[in-house]
Amino acid sequence: MEITLIIIALIAGIGGGFGIAKFLEKSNVSNMIKNAKKEASSILRDANIEAENIKKDKLLQAKEKFLELKSEHEKEILNKDKKIAEVEKRTRDKESQVSSELAKAKKVNDDFEAKTKEYEAKIELLDKKHQELERLHKSQVEQLEVISGLSAEDAREQLVESLKAEAKTKAMSHIQDTIEEAKLTAQQEAKKVIINTIQRVGTEEAVENCVSVFNIESDDVKGRIIGREGRNIRALEAATGVEIIVDDTPEAIILSCFDPVRREIARLSLHKLVTDGRIHPARIEEVVAKTTKQIEEEIAEVGKRTVIDLGIHGLHPELIKVVGRMKYRSSYGQNLLQHSREVAKLCGIMAAELGLNVKLAKRAGLLHDIGKVPDTESDLPHALLGMQWAEKYGEKEEVCNAIGAHHDEIEMKYLISPIIQVCDAISGARPGARRQVLDSYIQRLKDLENIAFGFNGVKNAYAIQAGRELRVIVESEKVSDDMAANLSFEISQKIQTEMTYPGQVKITVIRETRAVNIAK
Repeated sequence: MEITLIIIALIAGIGGGFGIAKFLEKSNVSNMIKNAKKEASSILRDANIEAENIKKDKLLQAKEKFLELKSEHEKEILNKDKKIAEVEKRTRDKESQVSSELAKAKKVNDDFEAKTKEYEAKIELLDKKHQELERLHKSQVEQLEVISGLSAEDAREQLVESLKAEAKTKAMSHIQDTIEEAKLTAQQEAKKVIINTIQRVGTEEAVENCVSVFNIESDDVKGRIIGREGRNIRALEAATGVEIIVDDTPEAIILSCFDPVRREIARLSLHKLVTDGRIHPARIEEVVAKTTKQIEEEIAEVGKRTVIDLGIHGLHPELIKVVGRMKYRSSYGQNLLQHSREVAKLCGIMAAELGLNVKLAKRAGLLHDIGKVPDTESDLPHALLGMQWAEKYGEKEEVCNAIGAHHDEIEMKYLISPIIQVCDAISGARPGARRQVLDSYIQRLKDLENIAFGFNGVKNAYAIQAGRELRVIVESEKVSDDMAANLSFEISQKIQTEMTYPGQVKITVIRETRAVNIAK
């Protein structure tokens, strides 16, 4: 029972506590609601007040912005009005200017039409006067034809021919005077340089043929050289490439070959064989091989000695061999090495006279004909082939151009190029330097004289100075002094176009008048 009472008391206590708690909770909630309503009304009131303040501020800002925009808009309208007024003013000015220009143009157009009418009238008048003049001129020409007995065309042709002859004579005279005046100083200086150069060079004459003579002590040696059934001479010819002629010439054997190197090898080989006494095919081949090697060494030595004598340094070894090989080559009978040494010396002296590079001129002069000693056949001219070799072995551009241009195959670009050409001509043209065929030489002189005889008024013509001067004697009755100068010029032009000749040919026309009387 006690427990039950305790439980009932506990339940009653819990229920009462719960009821009290609910009552207190309702009381607190109502109080909280009242407080919340008060706070909410207070917040709304404050919010309304603040909203009213913000509204007033925004209205004031809007009014200020409106006033500001209105002011700016009014300013823009004023500026636009001002610009429109200026544009209207300029437009009015342009309209007035255009009006004045139109008025001026109209006035000018009226003046132009008036002048045009005036000119048309004058042209019409001139046409009438021109027709009248033509009629009068035709009448005068007809009267002159009747008086002179010549038609107008014949008279015109005679006048033109006389004027042409007179003009041609005067032109030739003027050209001749101009040429002589232009050449006067240059020719004097050129002659001075060339004469000084030639006088300071000692030249040698070396004319080579296609045969060499090998002297022997007795005719018994001929049989040993020929050998049994000619086997020795056949072996020698096969080894050297030289034709060996054994004839009735006493104590001499002739070696014939166009190549001087092979002739020299054959000559030295024969000398060694004859001196040694042992002559048979095996010994011949051995001696020829040794002699060939000896000649090659000699070629290199000659090249070295030549470049040292001329003071040329830094030459490629292959070019030195080419220079040495020149010793056994000839050009028109002139030894090529002697010719090249002579040209090198002439070039050095001439370059010194002209203030140019002496060493470079000597180098180009020595190498200018290296294209004449090729190892193999080539279709190129020797000047271009020599230029290719010089370029291949590192020679300077000035030297290469001088080598290639000394016969005008290419354009001359440097000052030493014409010097090489001139010195080559000097070396080859001096008397005795080169061998020429007598028949062609005589024919060239006859051709010179025949060209002179082809002109009217020529009485006699003589080629003198080995064909370097042509003297023409004319008939004084047919050729005047002015015509003589013209004749000299025409002959020189014809020789240039129709003939090939070394150097230059001087044409001298001689006209003289002789009056002869006899006193008795």
